[in-house]
Amino acid sequence: MATNSFTIAIDGPAAAGKGTISKGVAAHFGFAHLDTGLLYRAVGRRTLEGMDPLAAAQALTADELEQGDLRTAEIAQAASKVAVIPEVRAALVDFQRAFARRAGGAVLDGRDIGTVICPDAEVKLFVTASAEVRAERRFLELSAKGADITRDQVLADVRERDARDAERITAPMKPADDAILLDTSDLSIEDALSRAIAAIAQKRPAA
Repeated sequence: MATNSFTIAIDGPAAAGKGTISKGVAAHFGFAHLDTGLLYRAVGRRTLEGMDPLAAAQALTADELEQGDLRTAEIAQAASKVAVIPEVRAALVDFQRAFARRAGGAVLDGRDIGTVICPDAEVKLFVTASAEVRAERRFLELSAKGADITRDQVLADVRERDARDAERITAPMKPADDAILLDTSDLSIEDALSRAIAAIAQKRPAA
């Protein structure tokens, strides 16, 4: 374990706000941030190009997380499909754990950070919201990018991903037993971030 390490694990379903909250938390505390979903999106993108999922996971480099737009609906679905493969998840564990214990503190967000990747994280949050609220957020995001998609399609996609993430055999998405639950359904992003920071501050030793 690196000295001066402090790990914050933030989990939750798609479009609950965990990515935005994670970035805000990292900026507030001066910690490094890793959106672990990008790992699976990068692997998913490679599979769309015809690469074997496990080979893509084993060959993944940090540079690939910065290449191109990994946030398309097509790549999101591909990521969700490769994420249910136990061998793919295992191949990406070391990358995530090493990042989590870097000196200076780290924030990781994903689906299984508090339960599998960093069960000993100093703080665990589970950020959620209703499927309808999350679908509306994602619809507005995709529409702004020019995607030709309907609200019903996005809601169906959100529910499909929720089921796949929650029901997979390996590392299903669920709150850690000691996670702090944060429902953002009726919160502005400012209020959600403020509550997250306050919860973390209570568990962080004074500098």
